[in-house]
Amino acid sequence: MVTTRIPLEDLPLAALAAVERQTGPVVRTETVSQGFNSEIATRVFTDSGSCFVKGLRADHKRAWTQRREAEVNPFLRGIAPGLLWQVDEAGWVLLGFENLEGRHADYSAGSPDLPKVAGLLRRLGEVACPEVELRQAEQRLEAYAARPSDLEHFAGRSLLHTDLNDHNVIVDDSAYLVDWAWATRGAAWLDAAYWVVWLMAAGRHEPESAERWARTVPAWSVAPADGITAFAQATANVWEEIAGDNPDDWTARMLDAARHWATFRKSA
Repeated sequence: MVTTRIPLEDLPLAALAAVERQTGPVVRTETVSQGFNSEIATRVFTDSGSCFVKGLRADHKRAWTQRREAEVNPFLRGIAPGLLWQVDEAGWVLLGFENLEGRHADYSAGSPDLPKVAGLLRRLGEVACPEVELRQAEQRLEAYAARPSDLEHFAGRSLLHTDLNDHNVIVDDSAYLVDWAWATRGAAWLDAAYWVVWLMAAGRHEPESAERWARTVPAWSVAPADGITAFAQATANVWEEIAGDNPDDWTARMLDAARHWATFRKSA
C-alpha cells in the first residue's frame, strides 16, 4: 500500500523542533517523491550540512519498520547510509540519515551501474545477520508459495533487504542500499533473486540476462534450482495480488516481469 507523502514543514511544531535540535536550523528542504514506505522523506539542508529525514506517525501500522531500520543500520556500514539520529516526538517516529549525493541505479542492459550493484550484494552477503527481531523470508512468502514444502528453500540466517527496486539503490563511485523497512532473515541467495525481477522490470532484461547478473553474487551458487523456481512462482503470485484487477503501469510492468520469469523457470 502506498503511503501518502507530506512535507517536513507539516509536522507538528514539537516534532520540527526536535528535528532541529539534531540538525540545527533548517535552511531549506526537498521532499523526495520516490518510495512508498514513509510519510516523511525529505532532504534537509542547514548552514552546516545536510541529512535525509524519513518518518511515520507513531500510530501508523508500519511504524515498526522505522524502528527496525534503526536497529539494523549499525551493521550496514558501507552498504547503507549511516543513521545519524532518531526522534520520537509529538506522535512521530523520525530517522535522520547521511544524505547520499549519488543517483538512482540504472538497471538497463549494459549499464555501468550493474557491476556496482552486484558488488553491493556481494558486500551484503558478507554481513552477519544481527540478533534483532526480523521477519522470516519463509513467513513472508507463506501465502504465495505453490506448495508448503517450497518454504524450506527460503529459510536461512542471512540478512536480506528484499526490495531491490532501482530507486532503493544509490550509486556514485560505489552503490548503497536505502530503505531497509522490510529487512528480513532468510536464505542468502534471495536478494539476488529479488534483483532478477527488478532487472527484468526496470531494465528490460530477458530472464537469461538477469540470471547471469544474479550468478555474479556468490550466494546464488548455493541456490537450489527448485528453490529458484519456487521463488519465481511465489513472486509472480505476490505481484498478482498487488496488481489486482486494474494495475497502474508500474505495477503491470512488475507483474509482467514476474510472470515471465516464472514461466521461464518452469520451462528451463
